[in-house]
Amino acid sequence: MANLQKLNVLMCGTGEYTTGWTGSGASKSDKKIGVVGLTLFDLRRLGKVDKLGMAGVNGGKFPAIREHLSQNIGGVYKDMDLTFDEFPKGGKVDPEAYKEAIDKMSKGDAVIIFTPDPTHYAISMYAIERGIHVLVTKPAVKLLSHHNDLIAAAKKHGVVCMVEHHKRFDPAYSDARAKAAGLGEFNFFSAWMSQPKSQLETFRAWAGKDSDISYYLSSHHIDICCWMLQDKAVPTRVVASAATGIATSEPYNCVPQTEDTITLMVDWVSTTSSKHRGTGVYTASWTAPLKAGVHSAQHWYYMGEKGDITVDQAHRGYDVTVDETGKSWYNPFYMKYSPSESGHFDGQRGYGYVSIEKFIDAARSVNAGLTNAGDYDKHGLPTIANTVLTTAILHAGRISLDEKRPVGIKKSGDEWILE
Repeated sequence: MANLQKLNVLMCGTGEYTTGWTGSGASKSDKKIGVVGLTLFDLRRLGKVDKLGMAGVNGGKFPAIREHLSQNIGGVYKDMDLTFDEFPKGGKVDPEAYKEAIDKMSKGDAVIIFTPDPTHYAISMYAIERGIHVLVTKPAVKLLSHHNDLIAAAKKHGVVCMVEHHKRFDPAYSDARAKAAGLGEFNFFSAWMSQPKSQLETFRAWAGKDSDISYYLSSHHIDICCWMLQDKAVPTRVVASAATGIATSEPYNCVPQTEDTITLMVDWVSTTSSKHRGTGVYTASWTAPLKAGVHSAQHWYYMGEKGDITVDQAHRGYDVTVDETGKSWYNPFYMKYSPSESGHFDGQRGYGYVSIEKFIDAARSVNAGLTNAGDYDKHGLPTIANTVLTTAILHAGRISLDEKRPVGIKKSGDEWILE
């Protein structure tokens, strides 16, 4: 067995998903102590990760972030080493602090990117070109051309580049994908995903300006559909429609172009049958009711020629009612925050954790010479090469909204392009 070395990892982005900390304090969502930081601290405890860094824009946030982590992770779980190097240092403000951080890294180290959508491409490319493995949150990028560039760069530099589509590791979703394979040709897919209007306060800095709700939420279920249809069907045309008026009104007052709810309708064509075509409908909203009992309402329906599948990810048969707040439905399969009997973190089986661990394992394996980065394209993992159609659909949807027209998707040589 080749020697698997511990991995040094830089976290780009210091927000809710990384630390559980938002500008106004600890997150009020289902990610109160974050996912990325907590997972990496635990993977360090388990011997897979070594040095950690965190790069943001405003270094002045780090004292509050460190206090938050110390209280809510260090004070809750045993044996958690919460040390990390911060960028920018000294309380400075520097949108390109990630460059200083990456420049201090070595080839074979890793970067995990949870930053605003328009920054994903620049940070990912900067890391890949220096031989750094990359895990980037969804949507990987907003432009299909950028996605194609990252595929080529990752291949050229021999690094693992994955997109953090954690729903592929949800046991219900992965099992449903396996069952869909036995249902014959694809016919219809419908997905709904929403978050409460309060998220518009969390995301006010970028909502409608830097990205939209389709990129942010529909990227999940579009990826699941693309994954289920991999080597079975391809998308050929996208038409988008949007509802507006809530996000741009009191008390949220988002920028005028902010949509409330976006629906993409996608034509799919079978790659194995000249007769069969399918339809995908993907809807996402961040103007759902405030007290629905779930943070993310999410469900989808798949129909093939021999049967169908329905998955309700929001209601897992587990609900809790409290006098002050009413009924809430919980999803313990995503992140388990309650400690183990010994007082240690106990969420290693959650698919939010597994998604990050799979990337860490792949990067360590490639570094040790056990595998090549390209091997992971064959494993059904959300590599940059395996997720190109998700970006194609999302980008086509944005063009369809902006230009009020259908947008075609086709393959030109080895690359997917939009028409």
